[in-house]
Amino acid sequence: MIARLLISFLDMLRFQSGPQDLPVSRRFMLVVVAIYLGSGLLAGNVLEEQGYAARVLLAIGVQFTIIGLLLNFRGLTERLPQTIAALSGTGFLFGLMSLYLISLIDKEQPQAGLAGLYLLLFLWSLAVDGHIYRHALSSKMGVGVLVAVTIFTINLMLSRTVFG
Repeated sequence: MIARLLISFLDMLRFQSGPQDLPVSRRFMLVVVAIYLGSGLLAGNVLEEQGYAARVLLAIGVQFTIIGLLLNFRGLTERLPQTIAALSGTGFLFGLMSLYLISLIDKEQPQAGLAGLYLLLFLWSLAVDGHIYRHALSSKMGVGVLVAVTIFTINLMLSRTVFG
């Protein structure tokens, strides 16, 4: 069961499945969200970054609120648990990849290749979020990516306003 769920999340990273392929279960959603939040808080400890936990909680809250509002507006609220589970599961996997890349940083020397990989990881995560939003909202990929970029921009502006 766990292996099948992990494969579903990995397939989302490869744009081969969507949130509709996950269980329709609030309990499942809550478990995946807890794992996602826990990993985000753990990353803050690993990075030893001041205020990281609050920024993570704000960003995730904004993301979930906006997609919830969009799904409600479109009359698709029944898709919310699967959508949030998909965002949380893929977010967890991207978080692991991000932490791995960060662990390779050598502060003594510039690493343009590593910076490029991190940029590609970021762009890939936006595309995957767009893919998930596209499925959830029954829209085109361009709309999904626009939603992903908009949510990212709102989060960036809000984080700068709140945390400086």
